[in-house]
Amino acid sequence: MNLFVVGAFVAALIGLRVLRAGLLTWALAWIVGLYLVLRFGFTVPIPVSVIFIYMGIASIATLAYVTSSDDRRAAVARPLVRLMTEPRLTPLLAALALAIPALAAAGVYARMNAPVEPPFFSRTVHPASPSTVTLHEKSIDLDAGADPYMALKESDPAAWQQHHDNGRRVYYQNCVFCHGDDMGGNGMFVHGLNPIPTNFTDPGTIPMLRDTFLFWRISKGGPGLPEEGGPWDTAMPAWEKFLTEEEIWDAVLFVYDFTGYKPRAKEGEHTK
Repeated sequence: MNLFVVGAFVAALIGLRVLRAGLLTWALAWIVGLYLVLRFGFTVPIPVSVIFIYMGIASIATLAYVTSSDDRRAAVARPLVRLMTEPRLTPLLAALALAIPALAAAGVYARMNAPVEPPFFSRTVHPASPSTVTLHEKSIDLDAGADPYMALKESDPAAWQQHHDNGRRVYYQNCVFCHGDDMGGNGMFVHGLNPIPTNFTDPGTIPMLRDTFLFWRISKGGPGLPEEGGPWDTAMPAWEKFLTEEEIWDAVLFVYDFTGYKPRAKEGEHTK
């Protein structure tokens, strides 16, 4: 933590205690101080969405406290009534009336013009997959293996079509909300995700990866990623908790067929 920010907040609270500040001043001090601690008090930045959540909780808790009795409501109302009724405080009231919308506009402007910066930590977009993974107590060889159903397109088209249709069902029941109808990483939840889901139609993504890599990423999700290149800020769930091995392979098959790509071949092999 940034001890300077935290220490300044504690010192401010002690100063208010010494000065016997009113309840309204205490309430404002807690809200502003908590925001400054969350925003600047940690070495690793806290996501803005998390700060908003905590500030919302803190604001509701503060409001509940200051309105919990007649005495507290009166203590908060007195300085506000004086500000709005006493002529000598009119300049301060006018300044506040101008400052509040100006600060709101400045905040919007700052967010709209925030520079694009690299991640706080370095990261590897596609980390190396392990040699094997365990799924439902079964060990699966990712180095030597492959999607067992893709070859059926030539040897048994009817069986391949069944796996294709099952993969389509799996995708549109589970994956479409993030990866989108067209697999472009533009699903309905995309605006709430950072980083955004993978765009499968990008020629720089799944054609560069083996089908076993996709099987690993789908089955283990964000929780199964290695420490290499973190932090892994991803909402990808571990689908092994919800899908069978066959359903995951079928989803991989469907994604490759839908996009028209082929998986990268194993070392020493070439795709036709």
